[in-house]
Amino acid sequence: MNLSFKNRIALHYMIATAIIVAVVFSVVYIVVQETVYQNLDSDLNYEAEKHTDEIKILGDSIQFINKEEWEEMEHREIQVNPVFLQIFDKNGNLMDKSPNLKEDELPFKNQEQFGGHFNEHLNKKPIRQIQIPIEQNGKIKGYIVAAMSLESSKMVFLKLRNVLIISYLLLLAGLYYISRYLAGRSIIPIKNIIETTNRITKNNLNERVDLPDNKDELFDLSSSINELLQRIENAIQKERQFTSDASHELRTPLASLRGTLEVLIRKPREKYEYEEKIKHSLSEIDRMTTIIEQLLLLARLDSKSNTNAFASNTAITSPISILIDEILSRQKLAISAKGLMLDLKLETAKEALVPQYYANIILDNIISNAIKYSKVKSILHITVSDAENGIICKIKDEGIGIKKEDLDKLFNPFFRSDALNHKEIFGNGLGLSIAKKASEAINAKLILESEFGVGTTVTIIF
Repeated sequence: MNLSFKNRIALHYMIATAIIVAVVFSVVYIVVQETVYQNLDSDLNYEAEKHTDEIKILGDSIQFINKEEWEEMEHREIQVNPVFLQIFDKNGNLMDKSPNLKEDELPFKNQEQFGGHFNEHLNKKPIRQIQIPIEQNGKIKGYIVAAMSLESSKMVFLKLRNVLIISYLLLLAGLYYISRYLAGRSIIPIKNIIETTNRITKNNLNERVDLPDNKDELFDLSSSINELLQRIENAIQKERQFTSDASHELRTPLASLRGTLEVLIRKPREKYEYEEKIKHSLSEIDRMTTIIEQLLLLARLDSKSNTNAFASNTAITSPISILIDEILSRQKLAISAKGLMLDLKLETAKEALVPQYYANIILDNIISNAIKYSKVKSILHITVSDAENGIICKIKDEGIGIKKEDLDKLFNPFFRSDALNHKEIFGNGLGLSIAKKASEAINAKLILESEFGVGTTVTIIF
């Protein structure tokens, strides 16, 4: 059954209410029925007990006394709800009966079957009767049976049942349309959300869902959708900026390479000129290769949670001291070219193990940056110490530092602080972005502090 959301709400509400109303109506019917039976049973008890004193026992015979008065009373008075009385011996044989029974007889129940009040039929008409024993000297001599008509009570039960059923059906019908109307009003904010989200496209992400007046679940839903749209808009803006920056970074070496080759083919040149231009072209190719490799690495880090490689890369660990030593060996020429002095302190009481793959990416980019931006003949400080739940590695350089207003942008891809004033320092602004992504992959913390003109300190908490 394919129902709309509004109709489903109305149907569920109607079913829940239908069950409750059905229970309430059933209780009402049962209470009324029991009340009527209790009144009848009370009257029957009274009549049976009263006429028990108006019988005489002669041997095996049991008879009513003053029977003539009953007959005269029936002729003088109109009995609205007559009581029928009858006497049986202990074997169920008829002994005597009230004159109003005429030719009819009340049914007898065996001693094993009777036990209070029960319904029967007299001349095909419903009656309510009671059968109590007649005792003499502690022995049961027979039974007196008192009965009253149940026709009027049955009519009350029938009318009450019909009224309850008709009321129940009318109530459900009205309830369905009322709940459907209320459900329609309740989902107006959802319709607004649908209309708004249908209008939103990739080129129109600045539109937001109107928040309802009441701070309920729909308010939370609308707020969550707006937050999701904001995250998507930010992600797309970053993607566009990233694409633009990547295109620019790749276009520059390509343009340089093209210009160099065009110069070479204009006219014949000396051997040394060819060598010089070819070396320059190779350096531009190396530059593009580095950019492409770093872009691919960023892409892999973004998708690390969806690949099996992530689990394997985090499973392999290595002492951080070995990783630092390997990185410094690879950077030996750059360190010697600047005449840097190393201040390496390992203050760990245990073997400091870190995820080899990601830790190597983080440390390599941070140390490379520290060497690249250090001043000539300055000191590069690297300290490894124990933390409460991990390892702390601090890398501090005495370099050019970073402007305060640029600190929040350092982890954005292709961002370089004050790049125009440091054209001699090669870079593309991807190193810190890669280090940040790698640290997020292993839940490591990356804290960067810097003072312009003094130096920069990067703290990595594994």
